[in-house]
Amino acid sequence: MKNLSIATFGGGCFWCIEAVIQRLKGIKSIKSGYADGHIKNPPYREVCTGRTGHAEVVQVTFDPEIISYHDLVAIFMTSHDPTTLNQQGADKGTQYRSIILYHDDEQKAIAEKVFEAVKPFYADSIVTELKPFEVFYEAEEDHQNYYNNNQEAGYCRMVIDPKVQKLRKMYADKLA
Repeated sequence: MKNLSIATFGGGCFWCIEAVIQRLKGIKSIKSGYADGHIKNPPYREVCTGRTGHAEVVQVTFDPEIISYHDLVAIFMTSHDPTTLNQQGADKGTQYRSIILYHDDEQKAIAEKVFEAVKPFYADSIVTELKPFEVFYEAEEDHQNYYNNNQEAGYCRMVIDPKVQKLRKMYADKLA
């Protein structure tokens, strides 16, 4: 078995991040869920209130021989707006914050380098949180693989489709 790595990102609705990252070469699995909150096993309804402290995140298992953590962070940082605090588009609340939960010191250092590299491309300051990973709670089944299962839904067409199109333009060589 190859050595696989894990990455955890949150940048607004987990459906958006999942739809982008799952299209990349080297992604072995991706799960939508919740992290960085203060209750165990939070249900979606409670996370949506903002009172649990969790962020909507994706946990990505990937092959670093095919796609590097650096590339994953760069794609993540350019697939959402890392300059809006607790908001992505119409999705507002702390559960939609931009966050990278690093799994080791190397991931932290790489994320910091990517932050510096992408900073000139944004007029406003990057507000993406960078914190150590603690625990991930998988979201309910109807939140998994959401975009692929619901491409005709209005949210998918209006919000996620443009992100997927941007990915195809910017990172065509990284697509599966």
